[in-house]
Amino acid sequence: MDLDTGNLNIPYADKITHFIFYMVFGFVGCLSFRERTKGSLGLSKTTKIVVGLAIVYGIVIEVLQYMVTTDRMAEIGDVLANTLGAFAGIGLIVWFFSKKNPLKWKF
Repeated sequence: MDLDTGNLNIPYADKITHFIFYMVFGFVGCLSFRERTKGSLGLSKTTKIVVGLAIVYGIVIEVLQYMVTTDRMAEIGDVLANTLGAFAGIGLIVWFFSKKNPLKWKF
């Protein structure tokens, strides 16, 4: 299924969308875990959990599209875009919390 971009012809618009959504998933997921655990899980463990959840969730959605729907297609490219987006979100989190003047992970 193609993403409706109106009169614009944007190549791979659906993959870009998947990437951005999962980048936000990774970023906000880490911040959510930080809030819920008051920073006690640690940055490394939190990023591993969130990226794992994002990848599994993306694969499950694609498998369900293949098995359950008739008007949607499962694509390995979507899984790849989801995975890369999740890693990009995690990369942003690591950058924010480990640069020269980092944000504090623990409260």
